Amino acid sequence: MTLRVRPTEPADFPHIARLINHYIRNTAVHFGDADVTPEDFEREWRETRDAYPWVSADLDERFAGYAKAGLWRERAAYRLTVETAIYVEDFARGKGVGKALYTRLLEQCKARGFHVAVAGATLPNDASIRLHESVGFQTVGVFREVGRKFNQWHDVIWWQRVL
Repeated sequence: MTLRVRPTEPADFPHIARLINHYIRNTAVHFGDADVTPEDFEREWRETRDAYPWVSADLDERFAGYAKAGLWRERAAYRLTVETAIYVEDFARGKGVGKALYTRLLEQCKARGFHVAVAGATLPNDASIRLHESVGFQTVGVFREVGRKFNQWHDVIWWQRVL
């Protein structure tokens, strides 16, 4: 098994869009309600990559997932805090991909001068909880019934990690 974590590049966007659309269509993990396109991701990446890192992983030369950092809140006082997102392909779960992606992403956030990373996840989500805790995030709270998808209310757990 060969795992490689690298900067995200334009060739990744069809894979990323397919992965995210799976979560949008089939789960409450992503609160989106409409498909996204590779062009949506490429536009966001081009607009934010100078400020925020994006990383992708290949497992045995096959796209296995990605992670990104981005704006958390718009007010100036929050400028050194980032919000992170991570998604891993089903075939790559439990093989260290998520931890490798997060490790690289958080290293790059720190190198760019960010001070804190925050992340949220829809509950229940034991795999996400384990992943975030394994890379040093600490739970700061649960927002109850803040997302509505598939005719159900969903809670969101929030973490933070000082970089």
